Amino acid sequence: MREDELATRVVDHYAAVHDDPEIRLEEPYDAEGRRGIVDVYVRVHTPERVDHVIELKGDAAVRRATGANEVLRQYRRMERYFHADASHALRPKLGRTEPGARFRLCFAPTPTCVYHVATHRSLYGSVDAATRVDDVPAVRTVAFLTGLDGDPADLGMVSVNGDAPFGSPAFLNAVPDGSRLAESIRRVDDDVIDPEN
Repeated sequence: MREDELATRVVDHYAAVHDDPEIRLEEPYDAEGRRGIVDVYVRVHTPERVDHVIELKGDAAVRRATGANEVLRQYRRMERYFHADASHALRPKLGRTEPGARFRLCFAPTPTCVYHVATHRSLYGSVDAATRVDDVPAVRTVAFLTGLDGDPADLGMVSVNGDAPFGSPAFLNAVPDGSRLAESIRRVDDDVIDPEN
């Protein structure tokens, strides 16, 4: 599955579930001379501004990468410098109860990506969910996308850096039955999915 297909589904999802979201693909940033591009940038108002900064990884990106460290280095660079760019800066807001930014590293639900995440589960699982952008609370999510074939509003994620580590019973229970992710997990060797058994 290609990243442009993933991006299309992500854009359709935000358009379906939010009123008037600001959506930009391949959004550039430049902070302190460090330039980069974010796959999808979405600003929603719920009613406060919340930025969704999304890095997408399909089969080609996973195959090209030298490993999980390279993928995470790119993700961390995005996280560190995206909002440091004055054009994307977040400001603290009194009474804010929700995170002001959500950083997402989303993998395609393919056997290649499942195998990659499974073999590097400890690295991806170690990404702490809680973070901050200066004084603004933020959240990090490393996940597989689900619901790619249905209604755009039903697009979802199954996290690998939350309370349910990859391959755990709780993680497997969160995978929707009949989904691309469920099929991909079935196609990857059981010893890779659950090396403890």
